[in-house]
Amino acid sequence: MDYFHMCMKIISRSAGRSSVAAAAYRAAERIYDHRTGLWHDFTDKGGVVHSEILLPDHAPEHYRDRAILWNSVEHSEKAKNAQTAREVEIALPCELDREELIKLTREYVQEQFVSRGMCADVCIHQKGEKNTHAHIMLTTRPIEPDGTWGAKSRKEYVLDRSGQRIRLDSGEWKSKKVSAVDWNEHENAELWRKAWANTLNRELERHGLESVDHRSYKRQGLDKEPQQHMGPKALELERQGIQTEIGDKNRGVRERNAQRERGRHIRNLNEKNYTKQPQRDGQAQDRLPTFEEWLEGHKKEQSRGMERGR
Repeated sequence: MDYFHMCMKIISRSAGRSSVAAAAYRAAERIYDHRTGLWHDFTDKGGVVHSEILLPDHAPEHYRDRAILWNSVEHSEKAKNAQTAREVEIALPCELDREELIKLTREYVQEQFVSRGMCADVCIHQKGEKNTHAHIMLTTRPIEPDGTWGAKSRKEYVLDRSGQRIRLDSGEWKSKKVSAVDWNEHENAELWRKAWANTLNRELERHGLESVDHRSYKRQGLDKEPQQHMGPKALELERQGIQTEIGDKNRGVRERNAQRERGRHIRNLNEKNYTKQPQRDGQAQDRLPTFEEWLEGHKKEQSRGMERGR
């Protein structure tokens, strides 16, 4: 596996999306959406090699039914701009077999999401030899100990220095909204990316494969240009020998990175010709010799060779 890919998205009603439709598409199933009265039928869609739902211990067992889970999620949300699900997409190493990929993905999802109280709908897609990835849909509302959907946030009163509530001019007490869970914290993205890289690298190392890094090239201190992620449609066209716009961009990136690598190789060769200059002010300075210095040294070497030959 020569690259790391993870992206995170929110499925929101404000964008005209439904978690029921998204789940049906990713699992290639036919599911009825009770809120909209529509059937979402994607049974003709291929490429789904595994799907399962992982639940926290206190979640109702019937949530393992995809239709029940996501219709229940949609029913629990009343706002027209409600965020009904979070989706995490991860690239999987094509060097591993299917059972290893399932085990690896399940381990990561259980540790990072389900253990924190989220329900996870996992679908693994395989399209061709080089495009294996997992879609992980996560619930955004916590489940109470009794199995009901809990609140995403709670009201907390703002207190003055003496610990008393503050009354506003309207007569209401001053308050603020506090999240019931920390799933939306910005630092989670970095934590989840790093955790997936660590999980992945343990398995890659076990198979003697090259490790991956969740950080950007810039953060790694590498002078390399990143390629753009290619979706399934572009990959399929490229596989058929049809060049795509994103494929052309990535070919340009690979060529520029190759040029950078050749430049680094040349610089490394030149460094071997560095000469140690006399110390000045107690410090040694390394630099490339000028042409005149090189020419003078070359003549001296030639002269000494002639002397030895006499």
